[in-house]
Amino acid sequence: MAGRTRTGETDERPLTARSVLASTLLGTRPPRLPVHRLVRAGALFGIEEGAVRTALSRMVVTGEATRSADGRYELAGPLVERQRRQDVSRAATTTQFSGAWRQAVVDRGRRTAADRAALRRSMRRLRMGELRDGIWLRPDNLPTDRGSVDRSLIEASTRWFTVHPDDDGELAATLWDLGGWAGRAVELRRSMAALSSRLDAGDTDALADGFVLSASVLRHFNADPLLPRELLDRHWPGDSLRADYERYDAAYRSLLARWLAAG
Repeated sequence: MAGRTRTGETDERPLTARSVLASTLLGTRPPRLPVHRLVRAGALFGIEEGAVRTALSRMVVTGEATRSADGRYELAGPLVERQRRQDVSRAATTTQFSGAWRQAVVDRGRRTAADRAALRRSMRRLRMGELRDGIWLRPDNLPTDRGSVDRSLIEASTRWFTVHPDDDGELAATLWDLGGWAGRAVELRRSMAALSSRLDAGDTDALADGFVLSASVLRHFNADPLLPRELLDRHWPGDSLRADYERYDAAYRSLLARWLAAG
């Protein structure tokens, strides 16, 4: 959609064996686990061992994982890049904002549907907002990120400019649904607070719900446009959400590790 980006959407997805395994490995440093622990992770959601092993085999075939001689599975291919993007979103590193914006104008030309989709995906991953079809902008406050996008496609398809909008606060509100993102962040903080006491108490029944909540928070980080503080409401919950998640994730990972080891 042109104009405002839907930064507040929940994007809940059904859990499959593959998504459980991928999320488990994405949350592991390094992203490598023995098969018996992955089977145990599947058991959290009632996924039988045979289904887990089948999903792992398919992930190896599709290049999403590799299997070592000692039976450990490790993320590979696009999932490694996804973990890197996840880490970048979680850290939310920005640079000093001078007031300048970057503008990308997509050249007219014939492109395949796949190239058009890839270009839009790359622009989103650069956290660009689409003003209208083919016009993308954002404040120039992010470090150069060359690992998450197809730079060759971008360079062949766009022209870049530095611009200084008259009212960049109004422009930011046009490009991104900031209220939606902030509202969802408040909901996620409340959900984490409700589960944290159960995790701290060692309640393993909270692990399945906690797993789903972790994935929701990480997706929400990916949707954060990471705007300069000058363009955000003083009550913007980005920093608070990340601080809450650090505490929540430590409690969740500690309990999950104990539960996996016990199996």
